[in-house]
Amino acid sequence: MKLIVNADDFGYSKGVNLGIVEAHVEGIVTSATTMMNMPGVEHAFRLAAENPKLGMGIHLVLTCGAPLESDVPTLTDSSGKFRRGQAHLEDVSPEEVEREFTAQLERFLRMGRRPTHIDSHHHVHAHEAILPIVLRLAERHSLPVRYPWAFETERGEHTPKVRTTESFSARFYGDDVSVESLIGIIDGLSGSSSAEIMSHPAYVDEELLTGSSYARQRTRELQILTAPEVKEYIKQKRVQLVTFNEIG
Repeated sequence: MKLIVNADDFGYSKGVNLGIVEAHVEGIVTSATTMMNMPGVEHAFRLAAENPKLGMGIHLVLTCGAPLESDVPTLTDSSGKFRRGQAHLEDVSPEEVEREFTAQLERFLRMGRRPTHIDSHHHVHAHEAILPIVLRLAERHSLPVRYPWAFETERGEHTPKVRTTESFSARFYGDDVSVESLIGIIDGLSGSSSAEIMSHPAYVDEELLTGSSYARQRTRELQILTAPEVKEYIKQKRVQLVTFNEIG
């Protein structure tokens, strides 16, 4: 099996960035996806340049921080920041979403790299109102997409045109993650030719503590993703750790 272990939220803060890079250098993380609207994004690109084996995709954002576009009223609250949660996604303007996602992708490209793939913060790309927009962008730029149909979104006619993994797991998340649970997740994916596991390793810093409800758990994820037992299991099972560049 080809396995991508992706660290979400690259660019959120320096603590997040440093944790992701350690999980790559010392552990099993192969890939990270970058939030182009967050304050740590330039630091993330500098670290990625120093670690060229780390795949680097884009983490499209609609629910955290502020948009890059200035005129997207259906996406923002009275302070000009993205609305929290996903209840409002039913009523957003598709044109505003596409402009904002395009701005985020174009900023990534201006940083001198091409993303390995597309996914999203809080899985907004899997929302039925958002997915067609993301698939159009993916087709336009010939980019793979994180498998969105794990979130009960029906497959559409665009499916054959967009590359993705055969399976995906978001189960490595929460207060009860452990070495044993991660090994169990990998084992459960072993029937797939290609799979992705989502992760959120980090060092906790002030930005993360004040901005995210999922903070201290990330240090536990970092410990597990670099654990010798996990690396040994990967080796024994002959799991190929890859990036989205290496899936068909």
